[in-house]
Amino acid sequence: MSADAQQTAVFAIEPDPSALTGRRWSRRAAILRALRHRSLSVGLVICTVLMLLAFALPLFITIDPVAQDPMATFSPPTATHLMGTDAFGRDLLARVLIGARTTMLASLSVVLLGALAGTTVGLVAGYVGGAVGFGIMRLIDLLLAFPGILLALTVTAILGPGLVNGVFAIAAILVPVFARLVEGATVEVRNLPYVEAARCAGASTPRIILRYILPNVMSGIIVLTTTWLGIAALWITALGFIGLGVQPPTPELGAILNDGQNYIMLAWWITVFPGLFLSLFVVGVNLVGDGLRDELDPTLNRG
Repeated sequence: MSADAQQTAVFAIEPDPSALTGRRWSRRAAILRALRHRSLSVGLVICTVLMLLAFALPLFITIDPVAQDPMATFSPPTATHLMGTDAFGRDLLARVLIGARTTMLASLSVVLLGALAGTTVGLVAGYVGGAVGFGIMRLIDLLLAFPGILLALTVTAILGPGLVNGVFAIAAILVPVFARLVEGATVEVRNLPYVEAARCAGASTPRIILRYILPNVMSGIIVLTTTWLGIAALWITALGFIGLGVQPPTPELGAILNDGQNYIMLAWWITVFPGLFLSLFVVGVNLVGDGLRDELDPTLNRG
């Protein structure tokens, strides 16, 4: 290609600096419009409140979540213990807040790891195509054929119990989910005119993927991330409930629920409060996911 043709192609794909200001205003308008979405705004409020309780409130609570008080076992909610105590006299409020923080961080780590690995695999398979892409996606289909929770239990049983192993086990489940989504979107985008122009201008493959393909599939990744965040929290809790997640004495919502199931008739608060916190978190992230889907999906009618 001649130098003039390459320069013309570069001008065709590079954004005009004068249009950047308009794009910024457009993004601000989109953010303000999204905040007016009922599901999205309610979900953000719920998640924000829960995160403040889990991350900020423990800084002002001096109660040790693992300190035992044999004289205060099964104490109901009072001014001293707002959520009561458990079978060992441990303050349930401190344990629920610390356990919720652990569950939130673990579920966020799961989604980020799964999204990063799955997006990378999907971009490579979708852009390269051919025998390489076909082989990668057949392997992804094979992983999708396994039940997710069964695969997580298998990986955790092999690696051993623990929070870190549980995070990697559940993240492995999300890799094929993100890879399938990103691969399909990449196949639709890779032959569009602006991608062809970048290719003709001599742009490298990593540059094309990161600058011209990834931004156009990012909306689906964001929606899928928020959707799976709540599911990952449930699975982290499930691993803790059966003893394959966080190990004692570290507080975690699943372990607290497991302890409380034996005393549900005697001390209902041991089960109700951590279950309520987990339920609100899952509802909040699902509402955020629904709102983001409505705002980011151009095929939906926003009228």
